[in-house]
Amino acid sequence: MDVKLGKKVFIRDVGKDEYWLQDILYENPGILGFGYHLRTVKREKRESSSGRFHILIQDIGYDLRYEVEVMLGETDASHIVTALEYWDNEKRRHSASYHGAVLVAESFEGRYFNLLQTLCMNLPMMVIQANLLEVGKEYVLSFTRIFSDLSPGPQDGEEPITVDESVWLEKAPWTLNAAKMLCDLIDADDKSIDYMQNSISIWVKGKRAYRLKRSSQPSSVVSFWAFDNEKVDAISMLFSDNNFAPYYNLNQNREFVLTVDEDMIKSKKAMFEEIIKIRYKSLLSHR
Repeated sequence: MDVKLGKKVFIRDVGKDEYWLQDILYENPGILGFGYHLRTVKREKRESSSGRFHILIQDIGYDLRYEVEVMLGETDASHIVTALEYWDNEKRRHSASYHGAVLVAESFEGRYFNLLQTLCMNLPMMVIQANLLEVGKEYVLSFTRIFSDLSPGPQDGEEPITVDESVWLEKAPWTLNAAKMLCDLIDADDKSIDYMQNSISIWVKGKRAYRLKRSSQPSSVVSFWAFDNEKVDAISMLFSDNNFAPYYNLNQNREFVLTVDEDMIKSKKAMFEEIIKIRYKSLLSHR
């Protein structure tokens, strides 16, 4: 096999600047290696309080927004703080969407390595290294995840404010209907639905079976957890057999996330029934 050897070079050393890297990411958001159905929303969006961030990317399949901060060279404290400020500001402004902070730099080997690891273990944050390789007379650009716990799940600081069913009937009846349909598919005596300001939860025997958040009509984002490796493998195989590729966060929450609507729940009724059987087999009643 013919293997070409390359060496890492820094972007500024070959006459390119930060805007060159931004251009590439803006035109090719998928190159960072996350999400489905990506589209670039804005570049260099102006922030009223803390300047501006470089790129805003949206995964329309999961209503997930990535606030991307881009820098060249070794990461530093100011860019870490800036990335988190941008993420926090957007999360507050668009609370109905999921949000993740993304920091892109060329090197993370300095004093902030451990800090970034800690942050990514506790926040929806992703750290990505941009690698420019010189191979002969050509250059190859690639991206490597250093740390990642970017799961489109409950955001830190979300207040569990209880509301009436009527609130969801007014603001997102399609999500309310999806929740009721999923609840009806659960063969258990002890099940209930809780309505919160930003989500709907379905409970089985005191355990949360599903959490739903609204997306653009007629879709809703459904998330659920599977902590046992055997169950995770069984559910993953079930999705594969049904030609589904849900988001799955393996690092910490072990959370499946998928976008549904009423027609999809009806057509995949057997799949959702089997998911519940896999997760709660020992708890469910048998009729």
